[in-house]
Amino acid sequence: MPGIFVGGVSGLVVRNGRVLLVRRGKEPFRGYWSLPGGGVEPGETLRAAVKRELREETGLDVEVGRVAGYREEFEPDHHVVIAFHVEVTGGEMCAGDDALECEFVAPDEIFRRETTPGLDAVFRDAELLDR
Repeated sequence: MPGIFVGGVSGLVVRNGRVLLVRRGKEPFRGYWSLPGGGVEPGETLRAAVKRELREETGLDVEVGRVAGYREEFEPDHHVVIAFHVEVTGGEMCAGDDALECEFVAPDEIFRRETTPGLDAVFRDAELLDR
């Protein structure tokens, strides 16, 4: 029986109380809003993957901090996406790679948008939402 595996990583950028979201340009969840992130390449550390993915999707250079939260997915198998707190250190924000757009939004804005499953759990883990 297969176990749980890390299915991806994401970066939680908070600036002036607002969170950076990207609108996904590829499946799964094309058109949905999520934290910037993606898969971990063979031989790559989780934090290195976060740095690479943030650069590819948003044009931003970041310093990766502690774990902010996680979300679990069960389809097609049981995997975990780990979100890390990140601090922007440079770059120019622009949607790139598989992101259609990127935008800073108030945390509760996720309840008014189509978002990837479990995004609210990450926001709660990171103490960005009370409910």
